[in-house]
Amino acid sequence: MPKPVTPLLAADVIIELTDRPGRPIVLIERKYPPHGWAIPGGFVEVGERLEQAALREAAEETSLRVTLKVLLGCYSAPGRDPRGHTVTAVYVGEASGEPQARDDARHLALFTLADLPAPLVFDHEQVLQDYRRYRESGAVTPLRLE
Repeated sequence: MPKPVTPLLAADVIIELTDRPGRPIVLIERKYPPHGWAIPGGFVEVGERLEQAALREAAEETSLRVTLKVLLGCYSAPGRDPRGHTVTAVYVGEASGEPQARDDARHLALFTLADLPAPLVFDHEQVLQDYRRYRESGAVTPLRLE
């Protein structure tokens, strides 16, 4: 049987800084196209669990040691990434300390949900709306069957 052609797989982490008032989140400004602001994350390596990839990517891009709290949701719309069909698992995690932009991050900054930067790349505006709902109610991402 031929190997199936499937979407790429990624893992992202919305990092809440627990040692700051209001628990701001860390977003990175991407060094490579597509340019803009993004949730830290990246591609899963062969032999790696989603959770391991999320933690590795967070550390590589922000230098933070993150503890994962919850799987916010999986995002799989075929057009969510202009580079090609990519599915991502988005986690919510916690960290403390001083983040530093590294690896694929040109810059990083801390944001509240009331003060998000633009442009946000990929479908991260939708992801952060889902995260806002999670912060307000504890509800994870609803199933999107459309």
